[in-house]
Amino acid sequence: MSLICPLCHSPLSFTERSWCCENRHQFDQAKEGYVNLLPVQHKRSREPGDSAEMMQARREFLEAGYYQPLRDRVVSLLAESLTLPQSQILDIGCGEGYYTAALAEAAGEAGQVYGLDVARMAIRLAAKRYPAVRFCVASSQRLPFADGSLDAIVRIYAPCNEAELARVLKPGGIVLTVTPGPHHLQQFKALIYREVQLHAPEQKDYPGFRQLAQHTLHYPMTLTGADATTLLQMTPFAWRARDDVWQTLHQSVQFSCDADFTLMLWQRD
Repeated sequence: MSLICPLCHSPLSFTERSWCCENRHQFDQAKEGYVNLLPVQHKRSREPGDSAEMMQARREFLEAGYYQPLRDRVVSLLAESLTLPQSQILDIGCGEGYYTAALAEAAGEAGQVYGLDVARMAIRLAAKRYPAVRFCVASSQRLPFADGSLDAIVRIYAPCNEAELARVLKPGGIVLTVTPGPHHLQQFKALIYREVQLHAPEQKDYPGFRQLAQHTLHYPMTLTGADATTLLQMTPFAWRARDDVWQTLHQSVQFSCDADFTLMLWQRD
């Protein structure tokens, strides 16, 4: 088993309904099937991560299919890089599990997919719906996985600790990152800002990794007014949107905008 104790870093084993280590640290498995491996001393707030309302809005938007091309591309790129049915895969910042579930379906019973998020409500929603995935509440800065235990890590918009990625991946393991492309949701920006600036590429190095490939995924979306409102709630732009912007979107019959993503593949040395 790949999970380790967040307190002493000893391997965890599952007995009855609890995860325990040799030092008798115990973490009970919730009725939904997930385990909370985020000790209170590692929290930055009482309930870190997105709220329940935000999680539900995100689930509704994703289930409408607007980001399915991205989900399909993530699975296909990983399938080209490793043998999914034999792989141990981690989705960090997995949220309500939309992408994680697609990875689990591709991996099948022979593989194992983990979903990790700091938001307990997100993991609770995910675990209730996708029992094939092993979900845990934990920080991406302190991954509760053994050294060299994973074949691949998927990082979609999520924060990460590069040293931790290198630690938990096997030699030759894969990291797949997804970040906003330059034109992502630029129509929303036009409603909020006087001058629309393109997304700058992410400036992040992964010591101990080499870049295998970079891909772009760009396509138009036509949203209902309600879905456009939900999407805006999911973005950092929401903090700067004026009341008239929310009202305009909500009353719109449809709203057209661009989805633009940059996908990068990295391999551990």
